Amino acid sequence: MLKRVSVIITTRNEEANIGNCLDSIKKQNCLACEIEIIVVDNNSGDNTKEIARRYTDKVYNYGPERSTQRNFGVNKASGKYILYIDADMVLSENAISECLNKCDNVDMVALYIPERISGKGFWVRARDFERSFYNATVIDCVRFIRRDKFFEIGGFDESLTGPEDWDFDRRIRQVGRVNIIKSPIYHCEGNFSLRKYLVKKAYYMNSFNSYINKWPANDLTIKKQLGFGYRMIGVFVENGKWKRLLRHPILASKMFFLRFMLGFMYYIKRGFTKLCLSV
Repeated sequence: MLKRVSVIITTRNEEANIGNCLDSIKKQNCLACEIEIIVVDNNSGDNTKEIARRYTDKVYNYGPERSTQRNFGVNKASGKYILYIDADMVLSENAISECLNKCDNVDMVALYIPERISGKGFWVRARDFERSFYNATVIDCVRFIRRDKFFEIGGFDESLTGPEDWDFDRRIRQVGRVNIIKSPIYHCEGNFSLRKYLVKKAYYMNSFNSYINKWPANDLTIKKQLGFGYRMIGVFVENGKWKRLLRHPILASKMFFLRFMLGFMYYIKRGFTKLCLSV
């Protein structure tokens, strides 16, 4: 029997990327599955929805933020499994089949998909290098989930924008086993702009207080996710990962510069005492 997988794609003004994203879903090497594509658009002013309708008739308009869009999409889905991705992402061709095999054979409720950063510009290789340290850590979030478990934990917290992924990941871990596959997902950042990157991250920081207040005081996971010690050092050296820093000193220096810039913004927003959550 074919297993249905519902792929939820959230969009807003993504006409430059949505076609590549949907092509990668159509090209999945998954003979044992039936793929349902659901696109949830947030009032795009370009041709995003028109392009999406070439691939699926399940194109909806809903917003205002990713967490709301994702929950809406899952409510429209009929698959046993949910895969959520952004419109500027491209799946490697074996990603869904590998997810199904691992969930069915190893009894997992959710899976991480390793992320690679692609694009143009001085900082893209540093971003890709940085992202490779985060896979399946508390800084990552599962992407492939059993739909019944998604509903069991109540989906994404719609009051959060930015840390909603971390919050979701923590709650799904409480209801079953998670793991990671080998096939990556490629996140296209186009012509990378440091200014736009920092502006986007600053916007996500606006929900950090709400996320922190949701969990117990002195929570160890939050100390890792937002504290200086783990974000600037621990995640890059644990489990022997420090060897990669030594092999790629130039990329490492660029990566730490980006981390410093984000840490400085966080310092400005929350103050030095709150910045050093885990020092």
